[in-house]
Amino acid sequence: MATTQSADRSGHASVKTALRVIEIIEIYAQEGRSLTLTELSRLLDAPMSSCLGLIRTLVSRGYLYETGKRQGYYPTARLLHAALRIAHNDPVLERMQPVMQSLRDATGETVVFGQLQDNRVRYLDVCESANPVRYITAPGELREPHINSIGRAILGMSSDDARDRILDKLSLSPDAAHANLARQALESQLRQWREQGWYPNFGESLADLGGIAVPIPIGDALYGLSVAGPLYRVQPRAAEIVAALHAAVRTLGSHAMRDADPLTPPPENPA
Repeated sequence: MATTQSADRSGHASVKTALRVIEIIEIYAQEGRSLTLTELSRLLDAPMSSCLGLIRTLVSRGYLYETGKRQGYYPTARLLHAALRIAHNDPVLERMQPVMQSLRDATGETVVFGQLQDNRVRYLDVCESANPVRYITAPGELREPHINSIGRAILGMSSDDARDRILDKLSLSPDAAHANLARQALESQLRQWREQGWYPNFGESLADLGGIAVPIPIGDALYGLSVAGPLYRVQPRAAEIVAALHAAVRTLGSHAMRDADPLTPPPENPA
């Protein structure tokens, strides 16, 4: 019994240490400057002693360096080089990134690629618009699937059993009766959107945000690809954006996709 408890504590400590390292990386990304041990301790809300051990380890591994005497620490380029090597060898994103860039250029809006993980949409890659007024997000962000265009696209193309398992865990309304009605309405909309071949989010997750997505089956996994931007630009151009998304799917090539229902051509007036 004591051995099991010791192992549990050791495992918990390892997870906590890993989380601290990730938090340090995210803090540097947010702050964009050298940070002293005192600042890191405050931003992490962790004891100085714990931070000191982490910093020394990261310095010894070449991921941090001291910018000057008592001036603090900053990440070296080693982290960037490791991330680039990882990204370059990603079997899915390597195929998707050129398509996303072309789609971004064709529509002038931000393009997002994502997947359902633990009943939420996880953004895997983002190709941001160059427009001064644009949708800004980042890989790793999480979204609720029932009000997100990518989530809706994946739900719409999922099997009945898979979709039911996800919807069973979503809180569509705090009131049970309303939740049942909301689910029925969502399921009806998903059938409609599947028939038309594209899935919208017109101001439902954020008041001024418009998004249009299509499902992307790759191998045995379902992904979603969306074009998102200010609602006043996206909604009036829905037919044009849907056509660009369909072209992107065709560009990916049938060899990269498992059998799925063909996406229907966009309607003349989808808005």
